[in-house]
Order: sequence, then C-alpha cells, then structure tokens
Amino acid sequence: MRTPVLIVKIGHYPLHHGTVGAIRSLGRCGIPVYAITEDRVTPAALSRFLRHRFVWPTTGAESTDRLIDGLLRITEEVTAREGRSPIALPTDDEAAILLAEQAGALDGRLRMPALAPGLARELSGKQSLHKLCIEHQVPSPRSRLPVSLDELDSAAKELTFPLVAKNADSYHRLSRPAVGSTTLLPDRTALDELTREWGSSMPRVLLQEAIPSATSEDWICHLYCSADRTRDLVCTGVKVRSWPPRGGVTAHAYSVANARLAELSARFCRTVGFRGICDLDWRYDRRDGEYKLLDFNPRLGAQFRLFRTDRGIDMVRALHLDLTGRTTPYGRPVNGRRFTVEILDAPARIAAGRGRRSAQIPTGASAPPRRAAVGELAWLAVDDPLPALAAAVRSTAPAAQRLRQALGTLLPARPVPPPRRPG
Repeated sequence: MRTPVLIVKIGHYPLHHGTVGAIRSLGRCGIPVYAITEDRVTPAALSRFLRHRFVWPTTGAESTDRLIDGLLRITEEVTAREGRSPIALPTDDEAAILLAEQAGALDGRLRMPALAPGLARELSGKQSLHKLCIEHQVPSPRSRLPVSLDELDSAAKELTFPLVAKNADSYHRLSRPAVGSTTLLPDRTALDELTREWGSSMPRVLLQEAIPSATSEDWICHLYCSADRTRDLVCTGVKVRSWPPRGGVTAHAYSVANARLAELSARFCRTVGFRGICDLDWRYDRRDGEYKLLDFNPRLGAQFRLFRTDRGIDMVRALHLDLTGRTTPYGRPVNGRRFTVEILDAPARIAAGRGRRSAQIPTGASAPPRRAAVGELAWLAVDDPLPALAAAVRSTAPAAQRLRQALGTLLPARPVPPPRRPG
C-alpha cells in the first residue's frame, strides 16, 4: 500500500497548473493523490489521476481554528480510506504557513518535513526575506516597507524610480491586497495612481528597486531540502517569459545547469534551516555580477515540472521518496527541458515582442534549439485531457483580457478626458 498525498491549498485560484502537475506526477507512479479544490469542475478536480477531491472553498480570511478543523476532517477521511496518514503538499504560501505553524495541532496526522514554526512566514514575507538576506549575506534588491503615506513618499525618493510594488505578506495579499500582482511603477504618476486606489488607509506594500531588464536575467531555482543533505535535489533554469511581464507567473522557461546559483540557493536554505520543497526567484544583475533573491516560496512552485532528473524524479517525487524512507537515487537534473503555460504564453510573447522580455539568454549558457520538442506543457497531456479542456473553458474571459492588455502595448494610448467636477 502506498502512502497517499493530500494537496493543501488556501484561497481561490482554480486555474493552478502546479496542482495538476503534482496530481499527474504522483498519480502516474500509482501514488494515491487527494486534493482540496474550489469546486467539482476545476482542472485539478477533473484529473483522471486524482483519487478524490474535497470541495472546500476558502478565502484566507478564515480563523486558524476553522482552517485546522476543516483540514483535520479531510485528513481523517484520507487516512480512513488509505489506512495510513497522508503526506501534506502545500501549493500556496498560506497553506505552507498554516501547516508549519500548526504542526502541533495536527498532531502527526499529516506527514511533512519538520520546519521551525515562524520560518515559512518569514521566508514568504517580502521585507522579512530581505532582512534574512542581509543577515546571511545573500544579495537582494534594496527594499522598503513604509507604514504611512509619508514614509511611502520618502521610500520612493530614496530608492528612485522605476520601482516594483509587492504585497508584503502572504495572508494580507488575500484579505487586503495592495496590488493584484508584482507591479512595475515607472514613475511618480504611477505610484500616485496606485495610492488613490488605497484610499486613506495604508496597506502592507513593499517598494523594491527595479533592476533594469536590459542588464539582467531572470533565473529560477527549485529545491527539495531533506534533513539529510545527501537527499537534497537542486535544479536551476531560466525564466524566458512571464505574465504579467517582469514579475508575473512563468509563461515559458527552460532548464539549464548553474552551479553557482545552485550552491547559493542550497547554502541559504541550509543556513536558515528550511526543509521541504521551495521555489526561489533570482535576478542576475550584470551591473555588479550578483544573483539577487527576489522571492522565496516555501512550497511547490507552479512550474516545478520544468525540472526532473534522468531517473524521472521531480520535486514531489523526491518529497515522497524521502518522507517514506526510500533511498532510491534521484539521478542528475536534465538540462534543456522546456516548460510552457499555454494560456499565458500568447500575451507574454506579444509583450516580449515589444521588448518586455522576462530574461535574456544568459551569458555562457546555451538555450535548447528552437525546434526542439517541448519538454512539458502545463495543461495539455494525452493521458489526462480533461484538465486542459476545463482550463481552456474557464480561462476564456481572463485570456481575452490578457491579450487586450498585451495588444494595448502595440497601440497608441487614447487621451483620457478630465474628470467632471461634481455639481
């Protein structure tokens, strides 16, 4: 009998290709996979490799007690069905934080790597991550977390434009987001427009210096960090396109060995004591030759299927092997694999055509041939077609909006008439 896996999520994001990828990867190995879903017809809920779905929509605004009670009920059902407790696989920062901070309340009924309770929250928080980088001498962009509009103005002057605005904390991005996603602010006018949306109260927003796209490269590092260092798995790759451009979700990437970045990422994880799966976003700044850590996601990354070894081991399989005590060798990471998110790459390509590439081909590294077969598509799979169909149907309206946004960069802006005065 195989140890089951429970995919844990908090918040509403039904179009999540990382969840589908995890279900397929584990299910193809015969591992029983269970998942929490928003409804019965999300792409993940329709995968043929899913043993059972638990429809439990959450927002992130629920109390910890309510979330734990619901998670315990689901865990007990999985255990009753399979005869053993499941391994927890979080797919968002909030779920990773909840599992780490409430491990005692779960009382061993979910298997997961041991993690210091506050570490997941500290790593996923933008300003707290910046402080950890300073403490452990890991390069990162200059950042400020203003607590008032006056401090916001001062931070903008200190960092200088263009700036990047990010939601500072995991749970706040669900309950009261400052921005919809990582947002580039080219000038003071853009910042003023953003602050008008906030009203009188100041949200938790991080301002960060923007590293110029002309002198930078976007890199990804995914790791499985075991209590036994010999059981670690570290993979690196280049983010070629993202949506939204320069800071959004990966739309197209390829894997390539980068020993320097792999060592830097693994050393940072070991130093802070992280265990489990994580997804790190780095930006290589050619001006000073430094890799700068932008984000640390203490959970499965949506594009994790970009990476696998020559023995077919990816991050979720490494987690399962390690937590079930099997010492099967992982093998070597495969370089030159491509990963494409079909419903995001079209607008990302248009934006890239306007000079908004997420990354340039790194110096000294070779990209796969243009006509090489795609290593992996996020949604389409011959042996599991329903998730791609569901994603296509549910993404029609959002995809049209993305294309309008991308095409808007090709068209001259219409003049905006001045607002009418009341009365």
